[in-house]
Amino acid sequence: MATAPVFVHDGLTGRGPGPLTLAGPEGRHAVSVRRLRVGEAVVLTDGEGTGASGTVAAVDGRDRLTIDVTEVSQEEPPRPRLTVVQALAKGDRGELAVAAMTETGVDAIVPWSAARCVTQWHGERGARSLEKWRATAREAGKQARRVWFPRVPGPMTTRQVAEGPVAGATFVAVLHESADQPLATAPLPEQGDIVLIVGPEGGVTPEELDAFAAAGARAYRLGPTVLRTSTAGTAAAALLMGRTGRWA
Repeated sequence: MATAPVFVHDGLTGRGPGPLTLAGPEGRHAVSVRRLRVGEAVVLTDGEGTGASGTVAAVDGRDRLTIDVTEVSQEEPPRPRLTVVQALAKGDRGELAVAAMTETGVDAIVPWSAARCVTQWHGERGARSLEKWRATAREAGKQARRVWFPRVPGPMTTRQVAEGPVAGATFVAVLHESADQPLATAPLPEQGDIVLIVGPEGGVTPEELDAFAAAGARAYRLGPTVLRTSTAGTAAAALLMGRTGRWA
C-alpha cells in the first residue's frame, strides 16, 4: 500500500475535521506533479506541531484541491530540544547538512559565520542562501513526515551564538577532533536544551573555543575519524537522539 503524500498547510491550528482547501505551490505540487485524484489519502502538517489526515474530495484546475479532513492531531515539541549551530559551508554542503539534520530530527539549525568559513553571507546573496537553508529544512521535514519543522534563524556571529543558543542551553558541545572526552560518554540532561556546535572545514579557532567555554560550552570529540562539516552535525545528532531516548 502506497504511503500518503505529505503537504504543508498553515491553517491547521485550532481546526477540526471537515473540508479544507490546498492551493498555491503545495496545491500545484499535489495536482500537477503528484497528480492526486478524488479519493486518494493525504497527510497535512503545518510544521508547528499540528498534523492532519484525510482524502481528496475535489480537484479544481491545476493548483487547487479540496481535502476532506478526517483527523487533526497536535504533538508536543520533542524533548530534550536539540539545536545545531552549523558553520557556513561552501557550495551545496550547507543545504546537504540541513537536509540530513532535519531528517535526523534536529529542532533548530543556526547558521554560524565562523572565522574560518570560506563562505560568508552578505547582502542579497546571504538572503538567498538563508532562504535555501529554510526551504531545504521545509522540504526535508515533509520528506521525513515531521510535524515539527526545524527553526532556521538568520546567521549569527560567534558572539551572538555564545550569548544566545549557548547561554540558554543545559548542555553545549563543541565538536573538536582534539578534545579528550568523547561525546558518546558525555553526561546529558533529560530536559532542557542541548546545543551542538559544528565548525567549518578549517576548524574552530582558539578564540572561538574560549568564547564558547566562557558561556558554558565544552569541547568533545565525535569519534576516531574527522568528519566534514556537512556530515559531523548529522552524525552527532544521531548519537544524541539515541542516547537521550528521542529515538527510543
